[in-house]
Amino acid sequence: MARALARRILPLLAVAAAIAAFFAFGLDRYVTFEALREHRHELLAFVAERPLLAVLAYMVVYAIAVALSLPGGLVLTIAGGFLFGLWLGTLIVVIAATVGATLIFLAARYALGDLLRARAGPFLKAMEDGFRRDAMSYLLVLRLVPLFPFFVVNLVPAFLGVPLRTYVIATFFGIIPGTFVFASVGAGLGSIFDSGQEFTAKGILTPEIILALSGLAVLALVPVVYRRIGARRGTAPRAE
Repeated sequence: MARALARRILPLLAVAAAIAAFFAFGLDRYVTFEALREHRHELLAFVAERPLLAVLAYMVVYAIAVALSLPGGLVLTIAGGFLFGLWLGTLIVVIAATVGATLIFLAARYALGDLLRARAGPFLKAMEDGFRRDAMSYLLVLRLVPLFPFFVVNLVPAFLGVPLRTYVIATFFGIIPGTFVFASVGAGLGSIFDSGQEFTAKGILTPEIILALSGLAVLALVPVVYRRIGARRGTAPRAE
């Protein structure tokens, strides 16, 4: 029993060790807008000379950052638009973020998911059943509107028994609008650097953008509302 528990916790211990090493070696100082400004010419030259290697390296770094829930996700996303342009940058970030989120999802499910469900009692069971019935819609809402930190949305579905396929699809499509917004900021970051202006991330999510993302979130909830109304009338289709 103890050995099995140790094997389950091993992935989380590895994650914790990697996070500790990240800060111990001071790697967090490289994930800032100041570092991007300082090294932008070298980075752009690398992308121009070895585009495929640059894309792969960026995706690996981004996926690891997401999987370890490291700070700097916003900087990396904007850097994706800056280095690769709006459309390619958006695609690269979405794929890398989905891979990283899936890795931590699987690690959390393997390590603690079954154990928590076994010991949590009927409350978590009821919550799990409700979440799983409409997992796609709920996850899309959580991905579209940044109500909770990204790493929280990565972990909670693992504890609630969300199917892997549903999790991956909702993550991939749910983060596209927000990623597009931040990548578009990155695509215009060069002119800000050239002008010598100081760049901050404040104000990126304007009321108009938040309203648009909220509208998409409302649309994602339409199937849930439809099923609830149909259930009361006895005509709701069964959730797959």
